[in-house]
Amino acid sequence: MAKKAKKRVAREYTKADEKELRAHSKAKTPVAKIVKLTKRTEGSLRQKARKLGIKLGHRRPAKKTAKKKS
Repeated sequence: MAKKAKKRVAREYTKADEKELRAHSKAKTPVAKIVKLTKRTEGSLRQKARKLGIKLGHRRPAKKTAKKKS
């Protein structure tokens, strides 16, 4: 007999959860780490961040353009 999948239960975000998410955004904490700390899915975190108007996770620095030698 196959194992049954765990039932997913949606949890509402509290003000404290939102505050924590903003702090992680400011600290540029990797999303994988936030997932483990908050016990929420990456998709859930990204959706909430988008609604709050904040960015999440790893951000690459702007590409430097090569200077042409004259």
